[in-house]
Amino acid sequence: MRAAIISERNAPPVVGEFREPKPQDGAVLIDVDTAGLGGWDVLGAYRLGVEYPCVIRGEGVGRAPDGRRVYFGERSVLPFGAFAERTLVPQAEVWDVPDDVDDKTAISMGIAATGAIVPLEKAAIQKGEKVLILGATGTLGQIALQLARGMGAGKVVGAARSADALGRLKSRGLADAVVTLGGSDDVAALKDAADGGFDVVLDLVCGQPMLTALKATNWGARIMTIGTGAGRQLNLDIADLLFRNLSCIGTGQRPPADREQIWLRLLKIAREQQIEVDYLDFTLDQAAEAWAAQVNGPHAKITASIRR
Repeated sequence: MRAAIISERNAPPVVGEFREPKPQDGAVLIDVDTAGLGGWDVLGAYRLGVEYPCVIRGEGVGRAPDGRRVYFGERSVLPFGAFAERTLVPQAEVWDVPDDVDDKTAISMGIAATGAIVPLEKAAIQKGEKVLILGATGTLGQIALQLARGMGAGKVVGAARSADALGRLKSRGLADAVVTLGGSDDVAALKDAADGGFDVVLDLVCGQPMLTALKATNWGARIMTIGTGAGRQLNLDIADLLFRNLSCIGTGQRPPADREQIWLRLLKIAREQQIEVDYLDFTLDQAAEAWAAQVNGPHAKITASIRR
């Protein structure tokens, strides 16, 4: 079968012939129609312990042997993945796609949207509260801005380093205000955007941006951190926490059955709230270009048509 193959660590994918997956107990063979690519697919492809050659994992939509149209996450049985004509996925990770949901919506409401809704619901946003999405220009950030508003936030602010991408969020009405990080005084800029301070911060990047956002919060704020793109370690001055009554919470993985129910709920929310997501579309033959776009930070959900 044709697939996007990674031959060694740090090598880009090359489209070629790869062995077919064989049926296994507890797993489903899927003919892939559309694949989705995310940041973890790039990081995970080069982590220690990966055996090469392997297929780009990704998430996707395809057909099960019984004809069902299904969504599957980035948990294909190794060495297989979504960027191939066929893949093999644990049965618990294979979920039926409703007839009125297109492939790209099914994919974007999977890993990215789940990553947004779980911490936002845990933050228990109160009506009128001010919410900051830190790292707002990617797929997860775009969705989080809209979910936060739907949960009752009075003001939703997006912060990131790309002024152009932030400007698009503002012009489309996804964010009430935006802050381009990396200026002379990011704390002051964030406080100004919040009219004083934030009640909830969804931190998708960690590192210095998280420390900066922490200083722009109100008393009793909740900081939900789920990403480490800007660094895993913090040089924290404890004085920034004293007298603020802050809560900093990380959110872990949910079991497949829970994630499926969250995904089904997100599909309904996406329809009712008309959730908008930017996409960059490729084909399987363009897997190398799709990979490079993800590495460079696409500010969009990357998808690829697998069937010719």
